[in-house]
Amino acid sequence: MNIPTEINRGHLALFPIAHNPQAGRWRTEAMRSHAVPRLMFVAKGQGRITVAGLTSGYTANNMIFIPAGTMYGFEVGPTVFGQMLQIPAAMAADWPEEHVHLRLRDVAAQKELAGLFDNLERELKSDRAGHNRAALYQLGLLSVFFERQQSAHATDPVALRTTSAAARLVAAYSDLIERDFRTRTGVAGYAAALGVTPTHLTRCCKLTCGRSALQLLNDRVLYEARMLLRDTRTPVQQIACDLGFASAAYFTRSFQAETGLTPTRFRRQGPVGNIH
Repeated sequence: MNIPTEINRGHLALFPIAHNPQAGRWRTEAMRSHAVPRLMFVAKGQGRITVAGLTSGYTANNMIFIPAGTMYGFEVGPTVFGQMLQIPAAMAADWPEEHVHLRLRDVAAQKELAGLFDNLERELKSDRAGHNRAALYQLGLLSVFFERQQSAHATDPVALRTTSAAARLVAAYSDLIERDFRTRTGVAGYAAALGVTPTHLTRCCKLTCGRSALQLLNDRVLYEARMLLRDTRTPVQQIACDLGFASAAYFTRSFQAETGLTPTRFRRQGPVGNIH
């Protein structure tokens, strides 16, 4: 996968999504979130994506909107190609508050979407006067297209799944993880905050995404740890403290148990580089 690190979080950007056998699967599949919304457009290929604790299959001509601060991760197989759009915070109000997965089956809609992305990409790459403003106008047109398609697909099975009691609970759990994962709150603490038992929470997580409540939590913490190890020079002991571990030794044992590498050895492999 070849997606630049999120540096200027408020800017409009478009990144390619493609299979990269040299990159670790965690770079796309591990749970993460962003400070601004994202729109994923799959042009070809298929795989699975988990957004807010709900796993769905995706195929060609799918659009998946991911709100700011929403945990997600997805598979990128050898046949997958698409684009990831980073939406500026100033234009977030033009998009839904919840995540949305749309499957475009109408050929005319597919062609219209491809044209919108082509125009947006052309302006982003242009050096003509006013190209940045033109790109924002294209983004506005894309948001209108998305709104119209969302209305047309309101009864889609993917849309209906997000309204189930289990999906709502796991989405709330995902929100709490994203807010508090640095505090090392355990599953029992999250379950209590949600007014359910840990057993029920785990049952719902397995139903919606095939993972336990603990796996979702650990996945988010480990993604953050990897990013800090690869993209910063923060000492391992400080990373352990920032992520709520009682000691650097405990952090090292936990990290090695999940990745097969100590934090120091993982860091020596070099910076993350191209990753969204």
